[in-house]
Amino acid sequence: MKPIISNTDYRAIYSLIQDLPASQRTKEMGQMQNEIESATKVPDGGLEAGIIRINSYFEVMDLDSGKTFQLRLVMPKMANLAEQKISILSPLGVALIGFGEGMLVDWVLPGGPKRLKILKVDNSPQVSKF
Repeated sequence: MKPIISNTDYRAIYSLIQDLPASQRTKEMGQMQNEIESATKVPDGGLEAGIIRINSYFEVMDLDSGKTFQLRLVMPKMANLAEQKISILSPLGVALIGFGEGMLVDWVLPGGPKRLKILKVDNSPQVSKF
């Protein structure tokens, strides 16, 4: 299963990774680069409503623990866990970008392998009402 991303998100993420000095590149950046290179790219406005992209609000469930998380996927400078904003370059951000509501995603996070289910995705411009 390949992620689906917009051309704008592809360019933003690609530029972000390329602009960082090699000393600041993490394993997750390499994974993100692989994800976006293998992703299906679509014209802006061509993504289905329920696909996670930059600035998406989403709810995801860890199927092993049953815990759910409501988060927003943002550029690294806007990330703030206290505000439930995670970076697109975080392990969870890399795992979920380009996938949509109802999908199951298997990914190795810092806490070990996880099986995640995307419950909801909100891409409306106003504040999410989850």
